[in-house]
Amino acid sequence: MKDIHARHQKLREELRSKLSDDRTWKDAIADFLTVQFGTVWFFSLNALFFAVWIVLNKGLIPGIEPFDPYPFNFLTMVVSLEAIFLSVIVLISQNKQSRIAEIREKIDFEINVRAEEEATKILVIVEQVARHHGIALARDPELKDLEERTDISKIKERVEEDT
Repeated sequence: MKDIHARHQKLREELRSKLSDDRTWKDAIADFLTVQFGTVWFFSLNALFFAVWIVLNKGLIPGIEPFDPYPFNFLTMVVSLEAIFLSVIVLISQNKQSRIAEIREKIDFEINVRAEEEATKILVIVEQVARHHGIALARDPELKDLEERTDISKIKERVEEDT
């Protein structure tokens, strides 16, 4: 059991390493920004920045002349630009997650096909053992169907028909 766990851990680390190796400097920056911007700290900093901006530009502090009086056109532009950049960073992050999901989907598919082949082989072996020992098996059409290899191309055709 430890051997299987060790192999799984090694496979996980190899996949992480492959994903890290494929990462460009742009991906690294986007990952860093996504991590930083998705925090309460960033939200709090933004809230504080906007509050200070509004207080300064409402003329509430004597001796400080407003540089962006109401309706705060410059602040609106700054917020819009921030929203654009944050949206693009989120989209970059989602694209990366999509690539990772595709890799996981391929791995899952390969494992599922292999598991199906193994289960089919096990059914055939169990039936052969039962016959060898003279154990009568009930005539089960479903069992006969399960003993046959799954035709992946037929599954693909059905999936394509449904989509």
